Amino acid sequence: MENQVNLKGAERAATHTSRMSKERIENAVKQLNEISESDYEKVLGLANVCKPFRSVLHKTPDDYGMTQWEDVFLHGIDGVPLDGWYIPAKGGESNKLVIFNHALPMCRSGFQGHFGLPFSGYDNVEIDFVIQMKHLTDAGYNVLAYDIRNHGKSGASNNGVSGIGQLEWRDCAGVKTYVDNHPRLSKMKVALYSQCMGGNSQYEAISRRPELFENVACMVSPMVVSMRAIYEAFSELQGVSKYLDLVDFELMKMGGWLMDEMTPHTAAPDVKMPVFMIQVKDDAWTKNPEDGQKTFDLLGSKEKEIHWIENTPLRFKDGYNYFGRHPEKVLAFLDKYMS
Repeated sequence: MENQVNLKGAERAATHTSRMSKERIENAVKQLNEISESDYEKVLGLANVCKPFRSVLHKTPDDYGMTQWEDVFLHGIDGVPLDGWYIPAKGGESNKLVIFNHALPMCRSGFQGHFGLPFSGYDNVEIDFVIQMKHLTDAGYNVLAYDIRNHGKSGASNNGVSGIGQLEWRDCAGVKTYVDNHPRLSKMKVALYSQCMGGNSQYEAISRRPELFENVACMVSPMVVSMRAIYEAFSELQGVSKYLDLVDFELMKMGGWLMDEMTPHTAAPDVKMPVFMIQVKDDAWTKNPEDGQKTFDLLGSKEKEIHWIENTPLRFKDGYNYFGRHPEKVLAFLDKYMS
């Protein structure tokens, strides 16, 4: 089994480190020489999405009366230090654990767009993940939440460049290894709540280290996205859609991954556990419903369902806050597979 896993990892690495074709690089260099200064700033802004600033912990479990929590200190399988919280279920520790992964450029507490710049440069809204942890603990689940590398209070890696899963899967694998080696957590039934970059990362971890996740009961998978869908949507909004080769060129120059490498589609067939996916149907920042539906269709899960958030184009305000406002469907899904 170990030889098979290592071989598969090598094969995936060979695929994921292939770079731009000679023709695309030549086109990117030509675009770089011809582009206006204002449009080039937009292209750089698009590429720099993958080098995010750090969100801050603007809330803790104390804000919602979860007083028995503790700080935990973990690490990715490559040794990058990760800061997190362990929050026991209301009324005392239960036998059910949810591992909670956040999105980019957020952290375990959420996002502080209401604080002003630099946060409001993405969107001037608050995203509250701590209330979502409150819903989980009230329903009888222990929660392990942590900051992915280059986010929140966790360690730095890759010069601060995110792989939208291609690097961060190491954190998902490291946290699950921590759980498996823990004297109490290892005896608990485990579910995953893995959203956007955290979801892409989780898919990659499951694909690359399947033995770690064979005992996971189910996964809630909000807002997973392909970076090509993000870049196509944003470049159209900013009027620079003809410069996607240049965006990839800038990503490569900063030491990142190309947009087609940063996708959940490659690993989705290896995800076999029950999955509940959540997507904003008319998301103005992606190419939904096409991208989300493709990811859903590619999942290897026999038991899977998708919930489309309708009547809004707002990814940050209405997508990431969905569980906080409407916990019923998520809790019903978890209860079905965790009881």
